[in-house]
Amino acid sequence: MSASIERWVDEVARTTHPDQIVWCDGSDAEIERLNSEMVAGGTLIHLNGSKHPNSYLHRSDPQDVARTEQLTFICSERPEDAGPTNNWMSPREAQERVWPLFSGAMKGRTMYVVPYIMGPATALSSRVGVELTDSPYVVANMRTMTRMGQVALDRLERTGSDDWVPGIHSMGDLSPVRRFILHFPETRTIWSVGSGYGGNALLGKKCFALRIASVMGRDQGWMAEHMLILELSSPEGDVMYIAGAFPSACGKTNLAMLRSPLEHEGWRVRTVGEDIAWIHVGADGRLWAINPESGYFGVAPGTSSKTNPNAMASVRQDTIFTNVALTPEGDVWWEGIDTPPPSGLLDWQGRAWSPSLGTPAAHPNARFTSPATNNPALSAQWEDSEGVPLSAILFGGRRARTIPIVSQSFSWQHGVYMGASMASETTAAATGQVGVVRRDPMAMLPFCGYNMGDYFGHWLEMGANAAIPPAVFQVNWFRRDADGRFLWPGFGENLRVLRWVRDQVLGRNPAGARETPIGIVPTAQGLDVDGLNLSSVALNELLSVDRGDWASEADEQGSFLDQFGDHLPDELRREHRALLDRLGAVAASR
Repeated sequence: MSASIERWVDEVARTTHPDQIVWCDGSDAEIERLNSEMVAGGTLIHLNGSKHPNSYLHRSDPQDVARTEQLTFICSERPEDAGPTNNWMSPREAQERVWPLFSGAMKGRTMYVVPYIMGPATALSSRVGVELTDSPYVVANMRTMTRMGQVALDRLERTGSDDWVPGIHSMGDLSPVRRFILHFPETRTIWSVGSGYGGNALLGKKCFALRIASVMGRDQGWMAEHMLILELSSPEGDVMYIAGAFPSACGKTNLAMLRSPLEHEGWRVRTVGEDIAWIHVGADGRLWAINPESGYFGVAPGTSSKTNPNAMASVRQDTIFTNVALTPEGDVWWEGIDTPPPSGLLDWQGRAWSPSLGTPAAHPNARFTSPATNNPALSAQWEDSEGVPLSAILFGGRRARTIPIVSQSFSWQHGVYMGASMASETTAAATGQVGVVRRDPMAMLPFCGYNMGDYFGHWLEMGANAAIPPAVFQVNWFRRDADGRFLWPGFGENLRVLRWVRDQVLGRNPAGARETPIGIVPTAQGLDVDGLNLSSVALNELLSVDRGDWASEADEQGSFLDQFGDHLPDELRREHRALLDRLGAVAASR
């Protein structure tokens, strides 16, 4: 047992006043006991065992159903270290304003001590954290999402390390006015109070694995990214690993778990990770990535046997569902699932529901938490201690127009610009208005733990340190026609875009690509659309690069990047000017 952890637990307990302290060991007996206690206390509902063995439904407080970005702060000593895209609070203000909210916050509750590892237990690039929480629901989710319990303490003892990330979480009274998620990059510490929602309360996930880890990566020469990792195998026998950065609820999980419609021909996709990638430079000069998580915290609405059959198989058992609807038979239901809503449905708040109410039965950000090992398409390399070598990186988001279905950057520097300037329509994964286009660099806007101008510089440095950096692409499955209909079928058919990406990486099919002002885009013949019943008009629209639209897009990109001032790398300023030159829009430059 680490003496430093014991001292810290005692110190926090003196402030929070829990009725008891339980050290979690991660055993089967422990989770069975915890689940039984939560069912008895009404925190969980045990689902029908014949439909979802060992699975449960949890209902959140209606005011606590998504990440609260406006209440999430970076508490660096200097505001410029947090940058213009983060909310900043000084450590002193945090101590005076937020720490008092923890006073007596666990009275009448149990404090659970949750040691955990982010990453495979044997990987050198894995890191240990300890979360103190008064939520048994958080403990159950952390057990699925991380290597939790004694295994983490054993790693510290085995390595002789006292390097671990402390995180304190209390449900508090769940009041939004007393809700804060704070990150202290200098001390690598996390405080979360007033929320039980996954992204705010599972401190190993966005808080550690992205916000704190991005700072650790900057300081130690690696990267923590909001990225899937997939394995693409071809009929020729080659295997390629591709990472992809997509904002939450923009198809990242669907792509990571894609079931190939051409598997019978030898085109196969397997999942390494579906949300977070930690990336380092390998001895061979390539960028290698590990998935630091051991489970999936996916969006339920829209998930079906059509959109993501592997996810549906993954949630068959050993799953916690959050804020979905409940059928009279004790099964779960959500909008977009395979069956119409049955009569007698209870909505995500436990109220009688019918379609005539005009409200969703499941919350739009309803979730499932399931073990990665449930995934029938899990890569054999998903826990490789060295990680997997990346050949390509995708940046994607929801854009109804302007962005073609796929384009390749001219260089690593141009690829960094492509990621730094990307935008997407907002979704229900975060509180606020849905459907608004906002810049979300590398899909990390809510998750970067330091100034994003410096973050872009770290990307450039990583490429310079890699002898063979991955090729960079931008994708957009969500382009629409004039009537608002999606032009591309998406889901499994996205394999066709992955095949074009592979060809580009390998230097195949040069006639299948053309140079445009924004990058290299497929020709109409270069993208395989056989059997899709896709009109030539729709295909041309998917591949089009409208100079007028892009002149406006480039101007908006420049305005966004200007806010970083002296922290913005000169390489990105040059890439912006080069884009304007290629568009013939030099006059638009400010």
